[in-house]
Amino acid sequence: MNNLKCTKGDFFGGLTAGIVALPLAMGFGLHSGLGAAAGLYGAIFLGFFAALFGGTPSQVSGPTGPMTVVTAATVGIFLAKTGGDISSSAFVGAIVACFVLAGLLQIAMGILKIGTLVKYIPYPVVSGFMSGIGVIIILLQLFVAIGLTSPGSTVDVVKKIGPVLKDINVWAFFYAALTIAIIYLFPKITKAVPSTLVALIAVTILSVVMDKNVPLIGDIPQGFPEIKIGEIFSIDSGLYIIILETAVTLAALGSIDSLLTSVIADNKTKTRHKSNQELIGQGIGNAIGGMFMGLPGAGATMRTMVNIRSGARHKTSGALHSVVLLAILLGAGQYAS
Repeated sequence: MNNLKCTKGDFFGGLTAGIVALPLAMGFGLHSGLGAAAGLYGAIFLGFFAALFGGTPSQVSGPTGPMTVVTAATVGIFLAKTGGDISSSAFVGAIVACFVLAGLLQIAMGILKIGTLVKYIPYPVVSGFMSGIGVIIILLQLFVAIGLTSPGSTVDVVKKIGPVLKDINVWAFFYAALTIAIIYLFPKITKAVPSTLVALIAVTILSVVMDKNVPLIGDIPQGFPEIKIGEIFSIDSGLYIIILETAVTLAALGSIDSLLTSVIADNKTKTRHKSNQELIGQGIGNAIGGMFMGLPGAGATMRTMVNIRSGARHKTSGALHSVVLLAILLGAGQYAS
């Protein structure tokens, strides 16, 4: 029960992580092809249940880059197989089944104590894989950083980035460059406040005040999400193998990603996480989030570090991060009504 305590550090850690997670979750949702709402729903459900049932007290979970890359590829495959309509029952059912199954597989991995085996994966393999994912994410952000819509594949990004530089949105590039500069330079002034939070708030306010024409993530989804589990009965049997293969990939990737973040959290807090319990918590969060078509995720390194640096040490901080996101979601719906 000690990990359910809520200290001042836990409160500010959860609050700060929630604010940082909002644009990240919506951005990951957009890049997955499912829309900003999917990213926000994933962050809320996974963040809350993984915190309560997981084995890393200070960890914050939500959509991550590697999981989003795999999901985006899956979305493209399912759209091609189901007629290209993202709102069709066949597509929604396939996506929901894939996400829920991935969560159930993670729970099974935790029960079977597979989490303890992750430590035997060679570090160069994990490092190479994560570095590759990082390169993919950077490439997919190049167009966005100059105010243009990004192509769907990294190959197209490389092919097209040269010709479109003449169409660069100068203000979008300025805001992106300023954000990066603040993130890396602000810690030289003080580390009392997370530089990512400072960059997010400062540059957002600046963009509103200056009111220049730059692309926006879009409106915050309104109200509590609708459960989609009934759509699984509309799945085409020809998609079963693809669903299984993708679910296994998401479960394995999410587990590795989460446990790597758990190790980082241990190093910072001088604690020791429970690997198998963490997988169970991640699985519960992804399975429940998947029922609402929430983007699957894992332990998020940056949000976890923001949480820890704010003084968080207990599970309540990760749960509070989700409560903050849920409050914003419900507040947006109330404001709209």
